Amino acid sequence: MLSKFNFYKVIGKKQKQGSVLLEVVVGAAIISASLLSLMSVFNMSLRFAEQSIKKTQAAFLLEEGMEAVRVLRDSGWLNNIETLDAGTSYHLDFLEDKWVATSTADYIDGVFDRVFILDDVYRDSNYDIVDLGGDLDTDTRKITVAISWFDGKGTTKERIHSYITNIFDD
Repeated sequence: MLSKFNFYKVIGKKQKQGSVLLEVVVGAAIISASLLSLMSVFNMSLRFAEQSIKKTQAAFLLEEGMEAVRVLRDSGWLNNIETLDAGTSYHLDFLEDKWVATSTADYIDGVFDRVFILDDVYRDSNYDIVDLGGDLDTDTRKITVAISWFDGKGTTKERIHSYITNIFDD
């Protein structure tokens, strides 16, 4: 009677059913891991794109700040540039169709903080700009425009430098 009943076939079918279930679990795990890594890559690319947008905006705002200081100079050196203290941070505000320097902070788009600083310029006997010594050039100022913003990990700062002169002698 035992010879008619084959135990090995029954055990083989159960092993095959168990291995199919194991294959499904392993396949689901591989698909889940793949989807998770794709979502992670997508999330990183969004963060990099956002950082790139902020840096581009900051570059434009820096250039705009530099141009605004030049407009202040063009509107009158004595009233707009010479009256500002050297080494002091000023903000730019656009009021009544003109740029004005102010000490009041105003965040651009609620994100960016832009300041400009005017520094005295000294020249040597050859009329070259020097860091130390030399004579004060009252008709030239060094401009530093700086912008900062919070990017989630900390504060990012960018700055540019240039010089302006009293080209209109006013």
